Amino acid sequence: MGKATKYGIIALACSTGGPQALHTLLPMLPEHLGVPMVVLQHMPSGFTHSLAERVDGMSKLTVKEATDKEVLLPDTVYIAQGGKHLEIGMNSSNKLIAKVYEGPPINNLRPNADVMYESLIDTNVESVLCVVLTGMGSDGAKGIAELKEKKNVYCITQNEQTCVVYGMPRAVEEAGLSDVSVPLKQIAETISKKLGG
Repeated sequence: MGKATKYGIIALACSTGGPQALHTLLPMLPEHLGVPMVVLQHMPSGFTHSLAERVDGMSKLTVKEATDKEVLLPDTVYIAQGGKHLEIGMNSSNKLIAKVYEGPPINNLRPNADVMYESLIDTNVESVLCVVLTGMGSDGAKGIAELKEKKNVYCITQNEQTCVVYGMPRAVEEAGLSDVSVPLKQIAETISKKLGG
């Protein structure tokens, strides 16, 4: 048994088909992850709050919408607010915080996964567990590529057969950034194993 890498955060991105995928994935995760998890789902303003509430009711983990400047706690899932960008930053006590702000859309997307992934470069997290689920387009691939240059990144992508739209995971896969591609129902177990659970 090699020593499990100590991941500091799980950063997940999804788009088309994502809400259904999150309803499957998040309830399968154990109540103790030991790290915070951020979820960036492309959605307009006003929809992510009810998504977080619904999934929270089904999950062992606490699932909530991310709010600006809040400290990211272990065993909690923070869903990016629809219509706003989400970055991960540090506060004066060197704790990870959410930065939620309006900002112009990037590639017509707000929230934008590249923005979230790139923001992790400037944190004290050394190892990031990235997850990319079903979604149209290629958002996330550029951010993960930049993050991989600076940090220890392990990237799990949802396989083509279980995606509603095999766009975002395909972009990560084709860029050579995916470490493992698994069916949706095996992602929770894959995350747990990587976290040493």
